[in-house]
Formats: sequence, C-alpha cells, structure tokens
Amino acid sequence: MKTILLIEDNADIRENTSEILELAGYKVFTAENGKLGLEQAMAHKPDLIICDIMMPVLDGYGVLHVLQKNDELRFVPFIFLSAKSERTDLRKGMEMGADDYITKPFTETELLSAIESRLRKTEMLQQEMPGGLEGWSRMVESVTGKDPLAALREDRNVNKYKKKQVVYSEGNHPGRLYYILKGKVKTFKTNDDGKELTIGLYNQGDFLGYIPLLENEPYKETAEAMEDSELAIIPRSDFEELLNNNREVSQRLIRLLANNITEKENQLLGLAYNSLRKRVAEALLTLMKKYKEPGKEKFAIHISREDLANIAATATESLIRTLSDFRSEKLIDIKEGNIVILNEKKLQDMIN
Repeated sequence: MKTILLIEDNADIRENTSEILELAGYKVFTAENGKLGLEQAMAHKPDLIICDIMMPVLDGYGVLHVLQKNDELRFVPFIFLSAKSERTDLRKGMEMGADDYITKPFTETELLSAIESRLRKTEMLQQEMPGGLEGWSRMVESVTGKDPLAALREDRNVNKYKKKQVVYSEGNHPGRLYYILKGKVKTFKTNDDGKELTIGLYNQGDFLGYIPLLENEPYKETAEAMEDSELAIIPRSDFEELLNNNREVSQRLIRLLANNITEKENQLLGLAYNSLRKRVAEALLTLMKKYKEPGKEKFAIHISREDLANIAATATESLIRTLSDFRSEKLIDIKEGNIVILNEKKLQDMIN
C-alpha cells in the first residue's frame, strides 16, 4: 500500500482529503503545519507528499526547502496545494523542485489523477534499465511517451572509423557527444609503460563520451574502434539543452552515473583480488552481456587476443594459455578465431 503525507492547516480540507485518499486505497499521514509535516516525513518516509503553501509555523516553501536537502526524501514526489489567489507564486515552488500543484477547490478526480501520475512516473524512474544514455532514453520515453534522444540521433553528421582508429584521446577537451550507429568501440587507459586497461565496451545504439561533457573536464580515457564503425556526431549544446529541460531526465541520469561508478568499483576489486582464471572468465561474460544478439543460443565473438587481454588486465601470453585451458575444459570453443562460449554457468560459477 502506497503511503501519502498530507500537510494542510485547514482542518476541513485535511479531513476531507484524507478520507478521499483512504477510500482510494492509500495509507495517509496528516500534519497541520510544516514543522509537524517534516517530523512525519522523517518518521514515515512516505511515497508522496501533498503540501499546502500558506501555513503557520513553517510554510510549504520551507518544507520543500528542507526536503531537498535530505538525501532520503529529496526524490519523494511533492505536490503543492494552493488557493487560486496564490497561482502567481507557484512558479517559485516549481523552480524549487515541486513536481506538481493542485488548485483549491479541487475535485476528487483531479486529486487522484495527479497522485497516480506522479507515483507512476516515480515507479518508472526506479525500474532497472540498461546502463548508459540508451537506458535513460527508454526511461524518459516510458514516462513521457516520447523518445527524448531521437532528435539527437537523427540527421547528424556521421564519422566513419577504421578498426583501431581513435575516436577521442585522453586529455583532450570534449565538444561533442557520440552515438554508435554501427560497430563496436572500447575505452581504455594507458599507464606510463604503455600497457592498456580496457574500462568500457560500447555497441551499436550506445552513446559515448557523455561523462566528460557533464563534468566539463578533459577526457579521462581514450576511445578506439574495435572494428569498422560509424558514429553520429552530436554538438554539446544540443545535449545540454535536453538535459537542462527535464528534471526527471536529470534524476535518472544521476542514478545511471551512480550505477556506473559501482560497476567501476567492482571492476577494480576484481582486478585487485581475482585470480587470472576468474578475470578471464569475467571478461568473457562481460563481452557476452554486452554483445550477445537476442535469440542466439550461443555467443560467439571475434576479438583480438590483445583486446581481450586488456579487458582481463593480463598479458596476452597468459590470456592465450588460459583460453587453451578453458577450451580443454569445454567451457569455450575457438573456431576460425571466434571465441564461442559453451558453458556460461560454469564460467559464472567460477567468478562467484
């Protein structure tokens, strides 16, 4: 059962609204002023908050301001209640981060429709989706019915890259976003001895190079085509305009970036503590997760042993010996240079 916190100083409105919400199947907590409302919010962590603007002790703007600074409550959907005479003040609330507003007097349908819409969008924001901007795009499309990245992908200049050709280099300043129309791209870092470590794999349909744009910092890695590829070139200004015009989009992107950080941390732990066999197994499974085509029973990929060694963070000679062991154990097969995964479960058990 979803929980709603109603903060309203008018006793009649508070009681009538609470009754409507309870009849609609919500669990309701109420407060008669902003101070008590904040105490209720901290105690119950509601799924949605409805708050009057003009109240004694602490008004609605103050409530929203405090909530925005609380990590546990800042993303809880927040709906303002306002009298018609206060409509000119609503822009202030929306600029502060309110999700919606309902004008008094309101009907039961108006109230419940606004609540259902906000809760539905929140659930979609929390759904598991693919990493990167493509997952972000799918999220926004499910919320708004529109694909926000379609305009970015379409009618763009297209650059063609040969295998091993650099897309961008570490230390350069970003001025564009890349969208992969065809091919595969990797990102990697190089140490002082020239040894590479692959830190990202990208496929057709992925966006590339968006983190430096967000940070306004130089590239921290180099991107290189793993095979002949075609990338659409998207100006930085177009990307920033899309980001700045949708609060829900920005929230989802923040969560995706947080997930990317977690993945990088797990990768570092694996490099530090996993055995060679585990690292090679994990590299193969990472490739399968990224590049396996839907409907295919078995996964096969043509990848240079040098590239695979860089993903597994090992020497090419050590990788080749490990692949030979895996082949003898019938975990993989090698046909015409293609690596075919025969036993995904055993590879998975190896790294667990």
